[in-house]
Amino acid sequence: MATELLQNARVRHASFFAHLPLEKALKAHVRRHTRDLAPRTHNLVRLAERAGLTFSPGRTDVLAKMNEFALAGRYPGTTAPMPTLGDAKTLEQKAREVCDWLIQQL
Repeated sequence: MATELLQNARVRHASFFAHLPLEKALKAHVRRHTRDLAPRTHNLVRLAERAGLTFSPGRTDVLAKMNEFALAGRYPGTTAPMPTLGDAKTLEQKAREVCDWLIQQL
């Protein structure tokens, strides 16, 4: 969905949809690691910490950057600056790589 939205220059919504699979994959890791429900948060870095995952600095940076879009996609009045279309495409690709890595770790 994120890729399709980016093809139509819908950066805000694409960024939100790129955040969602990361959040869900991390919550699966939290569940597996803690044997408890994942917390009700959209903060990817906190979820990664709760899951006991070790990330390279580059992957942590992607999670931190993607955090900005969790609220911006849900609440359009937020003040988070939206990336340019080119930057959004690059970030979506990096988010996809991190998500693929997370899924491989399950």
